[in-house]
Amino acid sequence: MADQVLDAGESVADADFVPSPGHGPEAKDPVPPPPSVPGCALPGDVPHFVGRRRELDGLRADIDRPGLATLGGKVADGSRVLLIAGRPGSGRTALAVHLARDVAARYADGQHFVRLTGSGGERTPPEQAARALLRALGAGSPLPEAEPGEVYAALRAALAGRRTVLVLDDVSHADQLLPLLPEGPGSLVVATSEGPLPGVPDVRPCTLGGLDTAASVDLLSQAIGPTRVTCDPRAAETLVQECAGHPTALRLVAAWLAAQPRLSVTDATSRLRAVPDEPAPPAKTAAKTGPQAGRGAVPPAEPEAAAATGSDGAPGTGTEAGSERVAGSGPKARAEVTAKPEAGPAPAAASVAHATAPEASPRATAPPQLVRAFRLVYDSLPPTAARMLRLLALAPAGLVDSHIASALAGCSVTAAQSTLDDLAAHGLLHGDPVDPPLPPQYRVPGCLEPLLRALLETRDRTGEVQLARARMLERTVRLLQSCRITLEPDGSPGRASLEGLPRSMRFASRSAAAVWLRARLPALLAAAHAAVADGELDTLARRLVANLVRALGVDPADRETAGERYQLHALVLDVATRRGLPREKAAALINLADLDVEAGRTREALDRYRLALGEARTGDDGEAEGRAMEAIGGTYLELDDPQRAADWYGRALALRLARGETGHAARLHGRLGALHTYAGRYGPALREWRAAAGAHRRLGDLPAQARALSEAARVQEYAGHPEDALRTCRDALYWARQAGDERLEGAVLLRMADTLDRLGDPGGARLQRAAAKRLLSPGEVPG
Repeated sequence: MADQVLDAGESVADADFVPSPGHGPEAKDPVPPPPSVPGCALPGDVPHFVGRRRELDGLRADIDRPGLATLGGKVADGSRVLLIAGRPGSGRTALAVHLARDVAARYADGQHFVRLTGSGGERTPPEQAARALLRALGAGSPLPEAEPGEVYAALRAALAGRRTVLVLDDVSHADQLLPLLPEGPGSLVVATSEGPLPGVPDVRPCTLGGLDTAASVDLLSQAIGPTRVTCDPRAAETLVQECAGHPTALRLVAAWLAAQPRLSVTDATSRLRAVPDEPAPPAKTAAKTGPQAGRGAVPPAEPEAAAATGSDGAPGTGTEAGSERVAGSGPKARAEVTAKPEAGPAPAAASVAHATAPEASPRATAPPQLVRAFRLVYDSLPPTAARMLRLLALAPAGLVDSHIASALAGCSVTAAQSTLDDLAAHGLLHGDPVDPPLPPQYRVPGCLEPLLRALLETRDRTGEVQLARARMLERTVRLLQSCRITLEPDGSPGRASLEGLPRSMRFASRSAAAVWLRARLPALLAAAHAAVADGELDTLARRLVANLVRALGVDPADRETAGERYQLHALVLDVATRRGLPREKAAALINLADLDVEAGRTREALDRYRLALGEARTGDDGEAEGRAMEAIGGTYLELDDPQRAADWYGRALALRLARGETGHAARLHGRLGALHTYAGRYGPALREWRAAAGAHRRLGDLPAQARALSEAARVQEYAGHPEDALRTCRDALYWARQAGDERLEGAVLLRMADTLDRLGDPGGARLQRAAAKRLLSPGEVPG
């Protein structure tokens, strides 16, 4: 059954921002490229990778080192696991990626990268990581309600016989790592963590400290040029010692120094020493208003006026952003809805089990040298760039592109892209791999994310932060609308509205839209979860979910999205329950039940359909009520209970007739006719098929009318009335010819031939079959 999401008045309003790469006038490109898998592509090497020779040599030697099982005379039953341990910012991820690329030739079946800790410090469930890897490997993922053990078994089966490298970044606990380990000795797993992982067998952690002085000076020399280092080598050594060899701190200071060619290394060292090592400045400059507001202060904005302004500072678009509660205080952290359904029947109050938010991993405190280096670079930024950097802490899944940045900061896409490039040049953002023709995508480094959040809390008012989040969600909704319209096939009603979209909102081609949707899917799902958990942007959350479901439904090259759709409908149910919206609750329950049917969970689907029926009646939603009744009938049919199926179909038919919905009534007449025919109740079956034919005639659907008459002729023949069946076949043949449907006409001729055989007229039967052969392909005509 098709997904049904209530329309909240979506319309793509004009936006006055400049096109970015991947957007613009539509090009002819009907076939999207093979899908790329977001979140599993191996990142590129960091610029100026230096040092770590001893660690690299030890890790390479560990790959071929005999394991404990081999030393004990046993055959190794698992892949080699290497563990790189170090504090955030120590370069553990960079070393893991560099090693994976270094040994890639030995593992010809690919390299994959998965982060096991979210941007907010929450642990990524291993089941979610396993599903992402299955998609990256091109293997089918188990259904959403499958037990975690089934998902892990599918991953092991997909990796069997392959030689791959899995980089599992930021592992918090051994329980995250163990289910993802491949069986057999063919693959290599490189994991990173803050410390040892007790419980992972046969692993010797490679613990990272700071870079040695020579490597640190080499990094500085590559970043700022050898001349400045050669002119004052002692100052260079003093500077790297001030950073204590911390790789991220060194990169930040080196990038800052490279942007100031007239500044000496000695002066840079002095400035770095003068910076305090407090995580965030205590002054709340953004809270100041009026003449006392300091440099970088943001003037207060009325919520209504700010929401009425487009995300690029253009006039408002009339969307729901202005109707949200964007100011005020109160708890905002709410439990997210898990995508996994409960094992038994759904409870009466809700159909999706609520769980607490994902467990956050304990984060090590940022070392003083990193704090000071970050403060040095941050304090040198222009106020607008500093504000954008703080707001990037709100980016879903830590992924940022020019559209997200422009929406958060309320500036143009061009200005946002320029600022993002500058921030990346300063080492404050890392490039994330994307497929062309997407614009560049960046990721907030995990070691800097807590520092940015601390700054956001002290420098920006709650209302302004909420407005920025609302602008970001609104921009995401509009891009999803554009993506969905672009992906729709030619000739569909939605394609007609493509010309009405602003040029800046159009994707260059179907390929560009499909690639954007797949690359942004983790961030889109994270945005939906965050919006629902926030609790103050429910209208935007519902619109985001609705458009994401629709976009996934029209993507022709990415149909393995049942798990994502399950999550999204569960989020809609959470919002509808919280807001007391019975109509949306009914729609979400029906969608979840439809997915249960697809997964073979028929009993669970039946419970959900019954709950949806109650909510539809509470909300006086006749459409959802009729759909729930019909779905209950279909579910009973799946459970091999045709009597109850006929009863519920009859209830749905009565409702559709009372509402004057002829199209739905025609379909239900046909379903009841088929049930009565199967049960041998030929009189009721004939009445239903004739009623279906009459309804289709009133609708002007000639092919459907001819099919219904043909089924009525079948019933008459079963009932022992071949003469009546022949007359009805002739009526069906007439309407099939009127419809111009040659295949249908040929099928009716074959039925007439069978009837003539039973009437003892073989010559007439031969004539009808000969006519059918001229209309049908050879395989469609029985010998």
